[in-house]
Amino acid sequence: MKRVLAVDDSPAWRAFHKRNIEEIFIELGIAEEDYKLDIAESARQGYDLVMQNNDTPYDVIITDLQMESDFEPLLAGEWLTEQIKTFDKYFNAKIILCSGMYNIKHIAQNNNVDYIPKRVAVADINEYKDLVLGYLN
Repeated sequence: MKRVLAVDDSPAWRAFHKRNIEEIFIELGIAEEDYKLDIAESARQGYDLVMQNNDTPYDVIITDLQMESDFEPLLAGEWLTEQIKTFDKYFNAKIILCSGMYNIKHIAQNNNVDYIPKRVAVADINEYKDLVLGYLN
C-alpha cells in the first residue's frame, strides 16, 4: 500500500494536494483501496499522524512551511520536517516542501529534502506530479 501525507493550513492547498495526488494514483493504476492519503491542516496534526503511523510510515510527506506559529524560531513545516527525521523509520523520508516562502530552496537543502515552490506547482502541474511520482515508483 502506498501512503502519502499532505500538510497545509490552507483549505485551497489541501484540496490541491488531494486532487492531484489522487490523480497520480489513478494514473499509476493504483486502486483506491491500495493507497492511503492523509491530509493535515497543521504541523502539529501532521506530527500526530506520523506518530500514529510510525509502524507503517508514509512513502511521501508534502508540507507547507508557514502554518501555525508555535515553533518559532523555526517555521512550522521546518519543525515538522526535523521531527519526522528523528524517527528511525523516517530517517530517509521522502519529504517535499511546498511553499511560497522565498527561501524554500535554502530550507530544503538544510534539511536534505526536496521542494517545489507553490507558484511552480500551480504554473506547471506536471512538475509537481513528476516530483511526487518519482517517490511513489
